[in-house]
Amino acid sequence: MAAHILVVDDEQDMTRLLKRTLEIEFNCHVTMAFSGETAVNILARESFDLMLCDIKMPGMDGFELLRHTVEHYPDLTVLMLTAFGSIDVAIKAIKSGAYDFVSKPFEQDEILFRVKKALERGGLIKENKKLHREKSATFGKLIGESPAMQEVYDKISMVAQSDVTVLITGESGTGKDLTAQSIHALSQRKKKKFIPVNCPTVPEAILESELFGYKKGAFTNAMRDKSGLFQEAHEGTIFLDEIGDIGPTIQTKLLRVLQEKEVKPLGDTRSRKVDVRIVASTNRNLARKIEKGEFREDFFYRLSVFTITLPPLRDRITDIPPIACHLVEKHCKKLNKTAKKIDPALMDLLLKQHWQGNVRELENMLIQGILHSDGDTISPSHMDLADQQKTVQPPFPDTENLFKLPYKEAKEQLLQQFNHNYIGTLLSLTGGNVTQAARQCGLERQALQQIMKRFTIKADTYR
Repeated sequence: MAAHILVVDDEQDMTRLLKRTLEIEFNCHVTMAFSGETAVNILARESFDLMLCDIKMPGMDGFELLRHTVEHYPDLTVLMLTAFGSIDVAIKAIKSGAYDFVSKPFEQDEILFRVKKALERGGLIKENKKLHREKSATFGKLIGESPAMQEVYDKISMVAQSDVTVLITGESGTGKDLTAQSIHALSQRKKKKFIPVNCPTVPEAILESELFGYKKGAFTNAMRDKSGLFQEAHEGTIFLDEIGDIGPTIQTKLLRVLQEKEVKPLGDTRSRKVDVRIVASTNRNLARKIEKGEFREDFFYRLSVFTITLPPLRDRITDIPPIACHLVEKHCKKLNKTAKKIDPALMDLLLKQHWQGNVRELENMLIQGILHSDGDTISPSHMDLADQQKTVQPPFPDTENLFKLPYKEAKEQLLQQFNHNYIGTLLSLTGGNVTQAARQCGLERQALQQIMKRFTIKADTYR
């Protein structure tokens, strides 16, 4: 795949020269930004392999942009450019997080050499991430490489080999059952049974007999002795899903299992020793239930020896593309449909949804899309999704100086900066295509052209 480079410099001739040179030499795609503010907007909407950034720029200078980039896009390689080069500036740039530094004027061979090395560095980072993803495959059906999920993987690795009781918390649809399966699969009990119990779906009277078993005659229709799920899970793992919904009687009996490692079947006078690893999950606020007297505090502390909290999907949106692609592939096979891909416009919408139901909601929506799609592509028309796009607003000018100006002059300055940043961002992303820029911002082409004319914004500048 061709590299994607962002060049940021207020000297437009220099920016266009770099664009032409780099695209020819590296067969890459170069996006131009003529201010730090515009670059911030572009970075929020596109991903890049490399950013070349001038230091001396009006408004947001190169160091401010570098700090923003290091904070929000730490894996992006940054090459700093300046006509005010000195050893001190170079050291400051590199200490601030830049990969390298080039002084203007520079020879073409020099800039090409530095860019080549910077792209190689970016390639190594990508390769390292790929290896990390392959390592993440250890975690069963869990998908994602976001920092939030890497933390989950670290906790699974930390606790899996022990017999510590684990409480998995998180909203519905975040993958608590898959996390429990991963803990079992990485444990020393992996060759024994993993028994999941969906607690809320079983009436409490039945749940007790299901978990602990019963003796013949313990109740009506108890025609024979029956082992409970804890006995079946002996030397393995039992997963108590949504344990926050069980009543106080079952809580008390489970507390005994946790404390004494034994169960007493209904109607029996003897207890039976069991060797079972307990993993539980809940989407409830157990602290609040304890305050209301609905959950035993001592039982909670026995359950939560080690807690893993799963992040909601909206807090790890970078994981949506791989999850969505996996789910489409999985359900196309299940539904006997030909393989389908996700239209980029649909993927853009998926990234903007709140996903109250998390991965489960995403999965249901994609199944809907698969069923409605007749071709080999799932598009927005095949799914009932709202466009929740939020326009990234560029920062305002320095308000301290702004309020020193007369009202009309201050207003005009705000409009000037807003339009140059906003429209400049769109034109940078569309390669100077006014029609596409108008479509993206919801204006008629003629209306956008009038605004561009008023504020002296030329599309040719961005081509």
